Amino acid sequence: MPGRLIIHEKWVTNEGDLVEIKVWTVDKSGSFPEGVKYSMVFVHEGQRVLCFDNERGKGPHEHYFGRETPFEFKDLQHLLNKFEKSVEIVRSELYGNAR
Repeated sequence: MPGRLIIHEKWVTNEGDLVEIKVWTVDKSGSFPEGVKYSMVFVHEGQRVLCFDNERGKGPHEHYFGRETPFEFKDLQHLLNKFEKSVEIVRSELYGNAR
């Protein structure tokens, strides 16, 4: 699955958590029908607590505090917005409103 990395953002939040977004364009296939591969992760105290990815053979799915749930991929911008909102929800759950 050689692809071309089109987005790679990585930062540390004020609380010290890691957020990383990687998106590649890939050849369309049964595993990647949209021609995009992605991994978006939020790491708290060294543990992945939130991740959106489309691992080969699994399709689009979300990891949320150890639970894995499939979701429908609409388009990349929608997914980026959904991840951003989910990060804010996780941060609120971890730290409350005081950020």
